[in-house]
Amino acid sequence: MPERFWSSEEYDEQAHTLYNEGNYDGALSTLKEGLTLYPDAVELYVGLGYARLAREEFAWARMGFEQALILDPTHEDGLVGMGEVLLRLGFTDQAIALFAKVEALGFAGDIDLMLSMGRALYREGLYPQCRDLLNRLLSVRPEASEAIATIGYATHRMGDEVGACRLIRRALRMTPDLHEARVYLAHILYDRGEWDGALCEFERVPPPEHWDPLALWRLIELKQIVLRWPEEDPRMAPWSSRLEQLDVQHDDPIERLLAEVEAQAASSDEWGIRDENQLELFEVGEFDPHFDQVVRIRFTGGQTYRGTPHEVVRQFRDDSGFSHETIHAFMRRMAERWQEEFGIEVPPKDPEYFLRSLAGHGIIRVLPSDPAT
Repeated sequence: MPERFWSSEEYDEQAHTLYNEGNYDGALSTLKEGLTLYPDAVELYVGLGYARLAREEFAWARMGFEQALILDPTHEDGLVGMGEVLLRLGFTDQAIALFAKVEALGFAGDIDLMLSMGRALYREGLYPQCRDLLNRLLSVRPEASEAIATIGYATHRMGDEVGACRLIRRALRMTPDLHEARVYLAHILYDRGEWDGALCEFERVPPPEHWDPLALWRLIELKQIVLRWPEEDPRMAPWSSRLEQLDVQHDDPIERLLAEVEAQAASSDEWGIRDENQLELFEVGEFDPHFDQVVRIRFTGGQTYRGTPHEVVRQFRDDSGFSHETIHAFMRRMAERWQEEFGIEVPPKDPEYFLRSLAGHGIIRVLPSDPAT
């Protein structure tokens, strides 16, 4: 007796499971299979849109959400997903109108939907809009601690560090295990030179819940500076081990090989990178093989950053509105965006390779380490 076909709900549940595990390819395959059997299943089209969105395939994601909204014009998840896609594509007014429609449909008190919209606005640097939307959520659901924390992030990005810390601490009093919020607060304190406070916050996040290598580097550094622990102190082991785990996760051998090939191609005369019009990129401020060298970088848009390659990419990430992401995730995001928009390959192996490739493509200019006076 042949096995029965899954229902559309079962396909949707399986795709959700794979999506939550980060297996976007598997989720996509499951959704496509389900749609061959249930071509009018709205939830499957919505899932398809989100899987494409997670892979930053914006045109395909838009098509998935459009099909879902043709079948059900008031589907709240479809409207939110379409709004996120439109934000990524630069259609800000249309996206905000869709978010307003979701609220008007009666979902202003839905924590998950409102947080999704608020975070989408935050990612695109629309901090006042993010704050206002989530404040409307809090007027209905004052217990939404994640919304309070996100308003804190937006407040910080708008230049109010004191207000940001107050909001994030308020969220942590309500929900102490908001680890992302605690790490964000610790970074603010570290950047302000409040090292004792930063160390306290970093330490309160269990090592397995640390996903930001920079936070771990800073925690280990503060252990040595504030507590005078030597680098080889066995008490460092939980955080050092976690940092090694994250490094292994981000060190795909295939990606490393491709990154090395790309880096070599980016510096090869065969590709015309070192022609007479571009020699100045490499004659001044050439990268040393050591990762801790201080460099000065200027982007074509005029932004200038100074620091080690890791610090430069971190500053670029923060100014781009993605401070909640790890450095590796941000480099991958930007590499995929430049590939989609300009057709160039930027290997996201590590900050140094990343910056080398950007210099090769003319996106940045390497300046002298110390500006001339």
